[in-house]
Amino acid sequence: MSTPRIDCAPPWSDVGRHAMSPEAGHDDVARFNFLANFNKYMSSVVVGGNAVAYESRVRPRWEAEHGRPPRDRREIRAAMSSDPYYRMWSSLRRSAMEMRQQAGRSLVLRQAESLRDRAAALNAGADTLRLDASLEVPRYQAAIDNHCMPGSYFAEYLPGDVSAAANYDAGMFATTTGLFGRFLDGAGRGVAEWLARVRPGWSPRRILDLGCGLGHNTVPVARAYPRAEVVAIDLAAPMLRYGHARARGMGVENVTFMQGNVERLPFADGHFDFVYSTMFFHETSHGALRRILREADRVLAGGGLHIHLEQPPYRGMDEFEKFLRDWDCYHNNEPFWTTLHDTHLPTLLGELGFRGDRVFETQIHAIVEDEMPKVAGEVEDYGRGGMWYAVGSERAPFDAWRGDAAGADGPAPGGPAR
Repeated sequence: MSTPRIDCAPPWSDVGRHAMSPEAGHDDVARFNFLANFNKYMSSVVVGGNAVAYESRVRPRWEAEHGRPPRDRREIRAAMSSDPYYRMWSSLRRSAMEMRQQAGRSLVLRQAESLRDRAAALNAGADTLRLDASLEVPRYQAAIDNHCMPGSYFAEYLPGDVSAAANYDAGMFATTTGLFGRFLDGAGRGVAEWLARVRPGWSPRRILDLGCGLGHNTVPVARAYPRAEVVAIDLAAPMLRYGHARARGMGVENVTFMQGNVERLPFADGHFDFVYSTMFFHETSHGALRRILREADRVLAGGGLHIHLEQPPYRGMDEFEKFLRDWDCYHNNEPFWTTLHDTHLPTLLGELGFRGDRVFETQIHAIVEDEMPKVAGEVEDYGRGGMWYAVGSERAPFDAWRGDAAGADGPAPGGPAR
């Protein structure tokens, strides 16, 4: 009798080590390993029970009461909200996020001073870390503990604190079950690989990463273009302190980490050849998104390109799948999630003045180490695994480099139902 194969998440001990990595003990690693495999089991097995509950009892009950099935994801949510299976699944997901924050914070807060001192030593004497103590964080960010992080990205418990960033860095490997790679840079590596394909031989002089966080996805692009001046901009000082030290510890020194509001970029028109972002827009408000896109277009140079990796559009997606994806909006402190899914970004770019003939959609796959798990083939898993929806535009036609940017990978669909 053959032994059944158990598909486990990679152990947390496989996470990539760098100069700013928190020191973890046996119990820390055990907590992260439990959370990684719990998340994997929830997303691959337990989630399926929601469809069974919906088809077997929730939809028939709704039809009996209303004389028709639920029309859309909002009515499905109303119908499912009292179902015991959905409530169990939802409660477990929320608990997993809170446990993930507890695990990360218990790891980093007890070494907050040593992490702060390590970052300060790595950052000393550099003019490539530019913080602005007078910067006002917009309310749509300051009022939310994103992903259940106490204090969100901005929490500071001592001068020069980096614990919020260290917590985010340490826990993401468990949250994503290794699908973003050992250094959590699969999206940035994917961007660099995509750009090398659609513009082979291109050498952008200046690159801008919007909403860079701690620079997971800045470093691989900076490495791909070592002669470029790279600017990584974000609102959160703890993320920038940690990210700058992390990058320097990894030998990457062509990145300036800058604190600023990307709704009002401090750069001249046409300053950057390449502008990009990775999973940033779903944490911005409806109005801020429009201001950010206008700024991205304003600072883009002639012949330049910008691209943004994000959650998938809901168009073409089954209503039940939309309902499941809406969970993060209502229960994971991601209030702008649903609005972004509903936004047809190519149309929005056109409304903002981007010429339609140079707007494109595509897919970006994570590039990860051979030993790390991967999304198999073309299986759609936008935003939940190693593949992202992407949208962008070019300042002007660039036929010599690209042919047809929209056709390089084919336009990205909304995605089939899971």
